[in-house]
Amino acid sequence: MKKRFFPKLLDQLGPREGVVLMFMSVAVGAATGFAAVFFIRLISIIHQFAFGEVAATLPGLGRLWLIVIPVCGALIGGPIIVFFAREAKGHGVPEVMQALILRGGRIRPRVAIAKIVSSALCIGTGGSAGREGPIVQVGSTLGSTLGQWLGFSDERTKNLVACGAAAGIAATFNAPIAGIIFAVEVLLCEIQVTVFGNVVVAAVSASIVSQFFLGTSPAFSVPAYAMHSPWEILLYVILGLLAALIGIFFIRLLDFFETWFDKMNVPQLVKPAIGALMLGSLAFFYPHISSMMTVFPGDSRLGLPLLDNVPHVYGSGFDFIAQVLQGDVSFGLLLMLVFLKPLATSFTLGSGNSGGVFAPSLFTGAMLGGAFGYVIKYLFPSFPIEIGAYALVGMASVFAAAARAPLTAMLIVFEMSNDYMLILPLMAAGMTASFVANWLYSDSIYTIKLTKRGIHFEQGRDMDIMQGVMVEEVMNHSPVTVNREQTLAELFALFQETRLRGFPVTGQDNKLYGCVSYQDMERTIQDVDRTLERKDIPLKDITVWDVATPQPVTVFPDEPIWAAIRKMAPRDLARMPVVTRQDPEIMVGLISRSDILKAYQVGVQRKQQGKLMSEETALRGDRDICFVELVVARSSGCVGKTLGELSLHQSTSIVSIKRKNAVVTPGSSAIFQEGDTLTIFCRTVHEQEMRELFG
Repeated sequence: MKKRFFPKLLDQLGPREGVVLMFMSVAVGAATGFAAVFFIRLISIIHQFAFGEVAATLPGLGRLWLIVIPVCGALIGGPIIVFFAREAKGHGVPEVMQALILRGGRIRPRVAIAKIVSSALCIGTGGSAGREGPIVQVGSTLGSTLGQWLGFSDERTKNLVACGAAAGIAATFNAPIAGIIFAVEVLLCEIQVTVFGNVVVAAVSASIVSQFFLGTSPAFSVPAYAMHSPWEILLYVILGLLAALIGIFFIRLLDFFETWFDKMNVPQLVKPAIGALMLGSLAFFYPHISSMMTVFPGDSRLGLPLLDNVPHVYGSGFDFIAQVLQGDVSFGLLLMLVFLKPLATSFTLGSGNSGGVFAPSLFTGAMLGGAFGYVIKYLFPSFPIEIGAYALVGMASVFAAAARAPLTAMLIVFEMSNDYMLILPLMAAGMTASFVANWLYSDSIYTIKLTKRGIHFEQGRDMDIMQGVMVEEVMNHSPVTVNREQTLAELFALFQETRLRGFPVTGQDNKLYGCVSYQDMERTIQDVDRTLERKDIPLKDITVWDVATPQPVTVFPDEPIWAAIRKMAPRDLARMPVVTRQDPEIMVGLISRSDILKAYQVGVQRKQQGKLMSEETALRGDRDICFVELVVARSSGCVGKTLGELSLHQSTSIVSIKRKNAVVTPGSSAIFQEGDTLTIFCRTVHEQEMRELFG
């Protein structure tokens, strides 16, 4: 009912596009802000209850509660994930990315509830995870749900998903600028003015709500650190190199345990509890491991009551990070936690518990930076080294290496510390860490799960599906060409007539000689003297060949689109001639950026169809479910209507729309035409209804 009511109300009111998106951005941001406040306080309540009141009921167990409490939290949270919303498993951001690139930003509303409850149980009972990943997924779900209720197109729904993600970071860390950059840098990977403006509004809205309830002070109170010498920047670059290695170590370790737990032959319900048992065992023996690093018992949280002695490997660890940033922690403890924190996080999230990786990355980075500061201070005792400064830069560096988001890393650390004096070290170390990590290992901590699912995320899209679409399927078979002997005046007229921005250049023999663009012509007109080294030559005497680019980059028609993208990328080419393999001078077509976008849509449809076809075999045995293929008849009342205007059952889905030789994306704005071949997934009881509706 809601899905039909809200779109009709919006149609009746008929507000302007910008006004609608602005109000929706404010709504998503505010709702995410309230969700973040509720989530943070729920974690605190569960933590106080578990390690305070529950542990006090049987004081004889002592530190054994460190094992019992996380296992109990996992036994409660595991069934919520398995039975209510499996998307809530893990750190959430990869699921948001997958929804953006494969499902038009559509996320089930129940994911928000499952994520908040399961993550609060996990973190509150000691799980080594952060609260930002869950809130990003919750905010994205709220944005997606609002877009679906209003019947928005896929692009507008994605916009609201990005708004929710930015609002989640802004509300959780009181860092609105970092939230905006996170949404653009990690999720969208491209900047569009309309999208960016709405994301800003949502982040501001969420920050206002969170500051009202949680205060306006930054997350950490940091002394006024500064660089004492320009040469010190080299030390920060070295820290960035080490951070790249630790970031890759974190990614590989988490991936190893996710794979290990996935292969484990036990029910999914039990796996989070097994991970919690491993985490609890690590925490229980944590002081004994500390003693090997000559760490004092008090430093390793050995003692009672548990509420005041929760091990550093538990939770997000922000309180301990604040202590490290003051420079008050021993070298042995810092070095040990560089490796134990990623291990604890891998036990927690690899087993299927719910939480984020943002905070553990910052924690690990602070430990690495602090330990590195001690080493530099030992090697150069006369140099004024401040341990806290290196810990602060280390936070940004490890996250930049793990997430491949250097701008987000430096901005979030800057906003959380409110310290501008270290912005240059943050930039140098963060960019170094991100570049080196990307060079050594292509996947980030967010994309590695997608890669294992066959999704290669780049520029906001799954690039792997480009392997299945050939150049000849989407290229322009009859492109407009220009003869090499034509004059510049004729070329200018052709640009005006066609509104195109470039043409292949051919000769009298129709062979390909080069390419000419509008920019080539403009440069020539602006500087005829320099171009031809002659003066006072009229434009009518300058030929196309004088300004064209000879020997252009070409592609073969039987190559996949991905090959064309890789050839166009180095010089950011807008178009590329397609030539035959038998004779590379014979042009058979032209491929442009718009053709690549069309190829992406075709690839998405094929991937979805392939997945559904593989699932169809398993579903054939279920008599309640069926796939219906039919052709839209002329007499059908659906002709001329959009998918969003039809009142379909929730269990019914339009899988594909084939029109002649093309595949149309079955989004809410897709218009049905006579002769369209539809593939519909529905329950058997609705099959006849579908045939009557379209046939």
